[in-house]
Amino acid sequence: MAERSGQSCFKSKKTGHGSYSTNNQKGSVRLEGNKVKLPKVGWVKLCLHRPLMENSTIKTVTISRTPSGKFYISILVEYENQILPIMPKKFLGLDFAMHGLYVASDEDDANYPNFLRKTEKRLAQAQRKLSKRQKGSHNRKKQRLRVAVLHEKIANQRRDFLHKKARYLVDHYDAIGIEDISVKAMAKRKKGGKFSFGKSVADNGWNMFTNMLEYKLA
Repeated sequence: MAERSGQSCFKSKKTGHGSYSTNNQKGSVRLEGNKVKLPKVGWVKLCLHRPLMENSTIKTVTISRTPSGKFYISILVEYENQILPIMPKKFLGLDFAMHGLYVASDEDDANYPNFLRKTEKRLAQAQRKLSKRQKGSHNRKKQRLRVAVLHEKIANQRRDFLHKKARYLVDHYDAIGIEDISVKAMAKRKKGGKFSFGKSVADNGWNMFTNMLEYKLA
């Protein structure tokens, strides 16, 4: 909830996704307790995921809105940080696995729960109902929100699972070698009209997982 509200300009109005960024100029963006001050908007209550680094300076913020109507803020900060070099001692190798995320050299397989596949039937039913609703009607807006909430739940489940797996591996190994594959190519349609593994690749989240591993290891 905002104590004082202004007009925010989001980039997208058609998909429900929207975001805008703003620079911190002379303290126009700042945090105090459980509130953040935004230019042209004022003070807004927030649930802070984690505290900012000590003596850090806020550079920019990005406010985004999900199709289900939730708002998130990402804060980019600058701070002094010295990363000490280490000599890796524990190594791990990961191979991409279509239905399990990865197969590891010295660990159990990830056993990815396939969140999209498990919710596929409910999602298909919700999308069929949406297609039958009259455009511009109140019922269509309500059904669009139900579909958006389902998609958001799947994305949140996937992100939570990948974060926890990446954190576990980073806590136990100094260096991780990853199979070099093109996930984008695997998801495309094959020649002759045959499909490749598009839906399985989309559900897998391999690229997101490797990005998490990279920055957590750094």
